[in-house]
Amino acid sequence: MVNRRFWLDRIERQWPRRPVLWLRGVRRVGKTSLAHSLAGIEYFDCELPRVRRSMEDPEAFLQSLRGRRVVLDEVHRLPNPSELLKIAADHFPTTRVLATGSSTLGASRRFRDTLTGRKTELWLTPMIEADLEDFGQRDLPHRLLQGGLPPFFLSSAPPEREFQEWMDAYWAKDIQELFRLERRVSFQRFVELLLAQSGGIFEATRFASPCEVSRTTIANYLAVLEATSVAIVLRPFSSRRANEIVAAPKVYGFDTGFVCAHRGWTHLRPEDRGHLWEHYVLNELTARLQTTAMLRYWRDKQGHEVDFIWTPRGRPPFAIECKWSARDFDPGNLAVFARAYPKAELRVVAQDAQPAFTRQHGQMKIRFVSLSTLADEVAPPA
Repeated sequence: MVNRRFWLDRIERQWPRRPVLWLRGVRRVGKTSLAHSLAGIEYFDCELPRVRRSMEDPEAFLQSLRGRRVVLDEVHRLPNPSELLKIAADHFPTTRVLATGSSTLGASRRFRDTLTGRKTELWLTPMIEADLEDFGQRDLPHRLLQGGLPPFFLSSAPPEREFQEWMDAYWAKDIQELFRLERRVSFQRFVELLLAQSGGIFEATRFASPCEVSRTTIANYLAVLEATSVAIVLRPFSSRRANEIVAAPKVYGFDTGFVCAHRGWTHLRPEDRGHLWEHYVLNELTARLQTTAMLRYWRDKQGHEVDFIWTPRGRPPFAIECKWSARDFDPGNLAVFARAYPKAELRVVAQDAQPAFTRQHGQMKIRFVSLSTLADEVAPPA
């Protein structure tokens, strides 16, 4: 079993804050394996009928585990998981519970309302830089093509059939359990088109006709994907200047492997790497920040665009351009942004920017950094 040190450290640092830690993430991202690798735990697989029977009296069950570290895996299989977790938080504060389950449970209003103030959350994203080292496979193009779900990453070739099986299970076990959407073909067509166009400006009307649904339904589908972490939606950064895009979001698929599969890529050309690198940088930022609330993109009506804008509270914005190689950088877009926001920090993140260096472009100072350096700037280790 691989010890994913970054994530294990996050769990150990977050667990003391609240009695319940909700470990969320898409299916097959590695929640169960990560839970098993924790030291000194009592592990319960809630998919097993005998385990569910043992929890029919939540108080008695938790009393037998008072003061222990408990993992409740696939907790959404319980008839009333929110009730058990609430009892644990309110009446067994010395017991530490790590719960995993369907992303739809975490997205449900009842779950959120019941456990407000009682839990902390950890978003387990597809594999990040630290995971590549732990898995002993630092081939970045391989990670971009295969994706960051561990079983797919470890496959010797792109697991095309498994990508489709994942989508089928997502519909059957996640979407239908909470959202109960009716038009499977339309929904899956939307997901396929979205992944194929991942990283682009989102316009609902462009999807309505090929999916044979209304614009309102498309907007609802996107909300479902965002709630279940299958799509990452970035809103535009703007100070309401007349020439800035202020409404249309950019939407990214959650994993580079699925983007490649839905674009029909079985190997990567040099020109493909830059597009996937942008997705990979976003994955690292969301893993470190544990939210997309402070991440935006910027674009003006003349077509100048900056990939990501990080907006830390009380600090100037960070403008982040993603380039596979620092040699490919053109300062034009950052120059336009810097004129509008002269206090902004300017970064270019490139896989070959090691060690970091600074270049002067006119009045601009641009810092070129590796992804790990950028991640530590955004969310430094505790």
